[in-house]
Amino acid sequence: MNKKMVGLLAFERMAAADLTGPAEVFSRAHLAGDDGGDSSCYNVLIVGIGAQPCSTEGGIVVKPHTDLESAPALDTVIIPGGSGMSNDKITKKLAKWLNHRSSTTRRIAALGTGIYPLAATGMLDHRQVATHWRYATDVAKRFPRLRVNANCLFVKDGPFYTSAGAMAGIDLSLSLIEEDYGICVALAIARELVVPAKRSGLQEQYPETLQFQTRSVSRLSELTTWVISHLNEDLTVDILAARACLCRRHFSRRFKEEFGTTPAAFVERLRLNEACHRLAIRDNSVEDIAASLGFKSAATFRRAFRRQLGLMPMDYRHRVARDGESVCRLSHDPQKEGFSKAA
Repeated sequence: MNKKMVGLLAFERMAAADLTGPAEVFSRAHLAGDDGGDSSCYNVLIVGIGAQPCSTEGGIVVKPHTDLESAPALDTVIIPGGSGMSNDKITKKLAKWLNHRSSTTRRIAALGTGIYPLAATGMLDHRQVATHWRYATDVAKRFPRLRVNANCLFVKDGPFYTSAGAMAGIDLSLSLIEEDYGICVALAIARELVVPAKRSGLQEQYPETLQFQTRSVSRLSELTTWVISHLNEDLTVDILAARACLCRRHFSRRFKEEFGTTPAAFVERLRLNEACHRLAIRDNSVEDIAASLGFKSAATFRRAFRRQLGLMPMDYRHRVARDGESVCRLSHDPQKEGFSKAA
């Protein structure tokens, strides 16, 4: 099997997670060979701006395998982010190299602030992009021809992939492997790396569970994490109250005070958010999704989905397939209960 060459760019003050996360994911991709052994799918190459070692933001020293001038032909190029991107010399040098290599590279991915040199090439003009929420406003201001999505984990537009970076870089890497070798290979790597869930690009950078956790400093903040991993179970108010070691009445009152919603609405919101992610995977039937998320029946699931989103689950799936992952996404307004449909 011909291994695909993945080049991870390295520079001074890069984000270590943007480099090591994808490197770990791609290096663990294997296929069973005809002889019963395993064959690695990728060669992972660290490509430095120069040949000399460089340090990450956290002080980890990285020794590149090669430099920009000597790098071989690459199937995939990944540009990490990091505070080093504030150095104009670094971004200009990378932008020039990316322009030169783009015609012979199948796909280019930018993580977090790694979008700056790629955007400077002009190749992202009029394309939809993602970046870390902290830098979305600045990216949109500096590159007004980009269609910046400040919320989702990662976006694909043509041969270009952009991501929020950090842990979202692992999500994007798994997605790229799924494109190449299928969902089973990607899920096997996710399991090996003990990733809690293989997230799609449409998932929000500030997910529902984290929203609730940051709004609570009591024992209820831990309850949100427990609920998201037990959505297939019976999650009545009595069960949640017992989990929080509170009586039903006191639990319901405390929950409403801290989260601004009822326990039942909270559970339904998390179930429907997860349903949206699962509907994006076409192999999942509506019936299987309903059962796996604790709905009493597929009919109950369809009614809840339509009540909160204004369309049926299959209509949502068709719309995502037609318009892309970043549209028709659920978003929660912390100032009020319920959902709004993102345009």
